[in-house]
Amino acid sequence: MADAGMLRFHVPEPEVRPGGTPDFSNVTIPKAGSVPRPEIDVDPRTIRDMAFSIIRVLNRNGEAVGPWAGLLSDDELLKGLRHMMTLRSFDARMQMAQRQGKTSFYMQHLGEEAVSCAFRKALTPGDMNFPTYRQAGLLIADGYPMVTMMNQIYSNEADPLKGRQLPIMYSSKEHGFFSISGNLATQYIQAVGWAMASAISNDSRIAAAWIGDGSTAESDFHAALVFASTYKAPVVLNVVNNQWAISTFQGIARGGSGTFAARGLGFGIPSLRVDGNDYLAVHAVAKWAAERARSNLGPTLVEYVTYRVGAHSSSDDPSAYRPKAESDAWPLGDPIVRLKNHLIQRGVWSDERHAQAEAEILETVIAAQKEAESHGTLHAGGKPSTRDMFEGVYAEMPPHLRRQRQQAGV
Repeated sequence: MADAGMLRFHVPEPEVRPGGTPDFSNVTIPKAGSVPRPEIDVDPRTIRDMAFSIIRVLNRNGEAVGPWAGLLSDDELLKGLRHMMTLRSFDARMQMAQRQGKTSFYMQHLGEEAVSCAFRKALTPGDMNFPTYRQAGLLIADGYPMVTMMNQIYSNEADPLKGRQLPIMYSSKEHGFFSISGNLATQYIQAVGWAMASAISNDSRIAAAWIGDGSTAESDFHAALVFASTYKAPVVLNVVNNQWAISTFQGIARGGSGTFAARGLGFGIPSLRVDGNDYLAVHAVAKWAAERARSNLGPTLVEYVTYRVGAHSSSDDPSAYRPKAESDAWPLGDPIVRLKNHLIQRGVWSDERHAQAEAEILETVIAAQKEAESHGTLHAGGKPSTRDMFEGVYAEMPPHLRRQRQQAGV
């Protein structure tokens, strides 16, 4: 019989705290190539187990194996490698710029580059991403100018958003990158609404919703799943499980569901988990989910199992809540190293060419940084005009704002 004494409040605890030995024994990693690839019109009820497995393509020897392999050419993979390397180099320079006081804030993608870079190549022009602040790879992989990204980070005179957004909260309709919101989870349901509108308009464009593991605890996440499943919205519902929210481990938001992908099962949504550090696997799953959406088969929920190597942001100190060496123990490795090793195994890349590419990319990033800084940084050089804060908000400026602009003399 259950204890009838005083009630006890339960708070989930991570496997290890700072100072302890990293432990990922609870992460079950299936053999690469072992998870089947169902047809896109599969009955979601028949693939429930895929919400608890992990789709992998690259094995420990760098070989691409299994039914999810073979979708990308060597040339496409080489471009994907450069996209990830560019994002990592960009991150390092902008993180340094923040430490130098050239911008107020920055968020890195270290260890998560494959998720956004590979996903972008599974979409077509016109599709719309509703990203969080850790999907800059969507822009990098789509050829968005680094100088423009840096101008936004510096909030300088060439900032396309006129200094109105927090650094790294980019926006580009042309590149299918909806304006980032600092209020987490709001864009999940907005993505579903956008996808529904596309279907209502008999359009061909699909949407992609993005959320982190911590934000799945918010109500917008669940509301989005209700609408997506009810109306079969043409949307890919992405959950980036990088193990940690800003200071809490994934168990706080996950609850008793076992995995984040499993959340979709109660809504009848096909739900998959994929190795987020495997470029080939990410692309293959994204392509599968996008094809389902475009074929009027409704939403797919995809959980990317990855690890946030760096701090949550430039304002965060992860050593306060996790072991310093935990990232080294992460069993799914480094996405750049894994794709590099695969291309070497295929005979189309080498350590020497990789080192040369790193130097070339760094040179390109530094040149972009110098150009951006010529337009100003946070505390020096050109700034957006004061007039800009009054423009571009209303189709017709209301009287009280006209008066304020006159008072400001702009």
